[in-house]
Amino acid sequence: MFHTVSAFTYEQLSSCEKNNYTLLTNLSEMQKQAFLNSIRLDKPHEGRDEFFQTHWQRLGDMLLNPHIQTYLLLKNMQAYQQENVLYLETQLQVSDMRFPDGSPYSTQAFAELLIDMLKSDAAQKTNVEVRFQIHIVRFLPNATQQLEEAWKFVDGHRDYFVGINFVGREDNDKGYPLRFLSTLRKLRAQSPPVSLSVHAGESDEPNTHIKDTLLLGADRIGHGYNLIEDPDTLLMMRNSPYLVEINLISNLLLEYAESIDEHPFPEYLRTGVPVTLSTDDRGMWSSNLTDEYYLAVTHFNLSWDELVELNTNAITHSFMSGEDRETLLLRLKKETQRFIDNRLNNTPIADVQQHYTFICSYAPAVCSE
Repeated sequence: MFHTVSAFTYEQLSSCEKNNYTLLTNLSEMQKQAFLNSIRLDKPHEGRDEFFQTHWQRLGDMLLNPHIQTYLLLKNMQAYQQENVLYLETQLQVSDMRFPDGSPYSTQAFAELLIDMLKSDAAQKTNVEVRFQIHIVRFLPNATQQLEEAWKFVDGHRDYFVGINFVGREDNDKGYPLRFLSTLRKLRAQSPPVSLSVHAGESDEPNTHIKDTLLLGADRIGHGYNLIEDPDTLLMMRNSPYLVEINLISNLLLEYAESIDEHPFPEYLRTGVPVTLSTDDRGMWSSNLTDEYYLAVTHFNLSWDELVELNTNAITHSFMSGEDRETLLLRLKKETQRFIDNRLNNTPIADVQQHYTFICSYAPAVCSE
């Protein structure tokens, strides 16, 4: 149920198979809500199997529609604007996009569509700077081929496309990090390096994935949850150039952490491992970046300096060019000072217009005040 196909795919189905599908525009309100809930973790029994094995597959052909992808990016920029986010470095797929008739949409055409949207008035009004990483599904049979194609594409489009991200379940052994070592060494012999952000340590069992991922040449580690179980690598990462992207809500809902209080985030932060907070799959959690910060502040008593450090780390360790990074750091400094000045002057903080399902369930008082 809830698997989504394009009109082109639908027309290729038998009459019997067609009976299993309904136009999105014809869904009743109850069916529409069920469709939306089918790609959220909205029930207590749902966890990582539901997320990894069901949610993404249900999206189906929507993932291959370049116009849907571009529109969703704009909607995310507008949502992040409401949270005063300055920089979004998101991951996407540029290959395998399709026209409505099923014919291939070139990677170059999709890149131009994305860039045109970023230059539009609607995007410019958000004041959110955007760069892209191309993601590689690490355990697929053709993952090394995907890597070579992504590397070539990023190398030729470095203004907006700034890195490659390896995604997918780490407990699928076909995606082990060292699978990609020889390919990356070959690619680095052919062109200047491409920045890598790799999901690693997203596991509740000890392993060497983070160490192996750094050996690949990664600059950032996504999740890094089980780094705490690898003391030698943890020691090496203290005061290092490697950033850990912390996803508190994701780690909680996918049951890597039994509770936020048990998360190793404060240990990393307070022993000098560079960290920042990010949302992972905010739509599927029905949460936002503010919720991540709320959990961090309320559970770990973060100081003002630590909050500033988290924000600064996000830009310092971004993959944008050095000149763009310095410009954005200066903008962050000015915005931070403006916030301080407003607080000292007792300027009212704007009311939150919308709370999300996650935080209302997790901390009901937030939504009732």
